[in-house]
Amino acid sequence: MKFFLCVLGLVFVIEGLPYFAFPNKMKSYLMAVYQAPNKTLRVFGFFSVVIGLLLVFFGRN
Repeated sequence: MKFFLCVLGLVFVIEGLPYFAFPNKMKSYLMAVYQAPNKTLRVFGFFSVVIGLLLVFFGRN
């Protein structure tokens, strides 16, 4: 459980850094994501999940 909380904390830190450091850039980036087609977002999400699972798999072995 300690490891999970550490990982979850690091995810929040990494996710929050761009919003803290570059708030105006993040607003424009989020508008671009909002205007992107659903298919593009699904493909990006799928590859993100696959890469994440591979990183977890290789990190645990």
